[in-house]
Amino acid sequence: MDITRAILYKPWSAHRRSARAGFLVAEEGGGNTVKIDAGSRLLMIGDSITDCGRVRPVGEAPAGLGGGYVNIVNALLCAVCPERAVRVINTGIGGNTVRDLVGRWQEDCLDLHPDWLSIMIGINDVWRRFDHPLKPERHVPVDEYERTLDDLVGRTLPSLKGLVLMTPYYIEPNTADPMRAMMDSYGAVVRKLAEKHGAVLVDTQAAFDDVLRHTYPGAIAGDRVHPNTVGHVILARAFLNAIGFPW
Repeated sequence: MDITRAILYKPWSAHRRSARAGFLVAEEGGGNTVKIDAGSRLLMIGDSITDCGRVRPVGEAPAGLGGGYVNIVNALLCAVCPERAVRVINTGIGGNTVRDLVGRWQEDCLDLHPDWLSIMIGINDVWRRFDHPLKPERHVPVDEYERTLDDLVGRTLPSLKGLVLMTPYYIEPNTADPMRAMMDSYGAVVRKLAEKHGAVLVDTQAAFDDVLRHTYPGAIAGDRVHPNTVGHVILARAFLNAIGFPW
């Protein structure tokens, strides 16, 4: 699949409103109005997939957002919805787990006063069980993952206009694969917390699965985790669909 098709292909839409907070919860499908308010600060935090070489200490446009999905999201918002004037900020750090977010939450999130916050974390929480199986101190059990992410969201939500939770993913179509199966369980936690807190849900695994019906995983990411440009477009498209981007 080339980059143009990855951007423009839109699967069926699945939208619903959260009765608790009124935020849009969307798994797939775009819309006619971007949900992020004009003039908002959109902070995107996570691990290396979000980081992608962004500038330190805070990544911002025009040249500091890194080379991944965050930069693509910003470019499309600026090109298609310039009147929204959304200021995109990137504070992803490679290798992070949810534990690492706790240690830097004040400086890299709260102190930057975001209006909208996007969190994608969990890949390393799972991966460390597989690439460092003999170092249990580096493993983040799913109950700790849920408890910690829930706490971070709960602490931050009162100051936000909107929250986006992105599931972790593994670019492997075989759902019986051990790492894929575990990643799905952590993704289920994100779904649960999005429902609980009335957040916008971005199901990144579903977005990749849709493409994997036609594409070999290695054509998107050699290690099935760190995507190439096509993979980052898939992530950006899933994010933009969820916030109602007018394709």
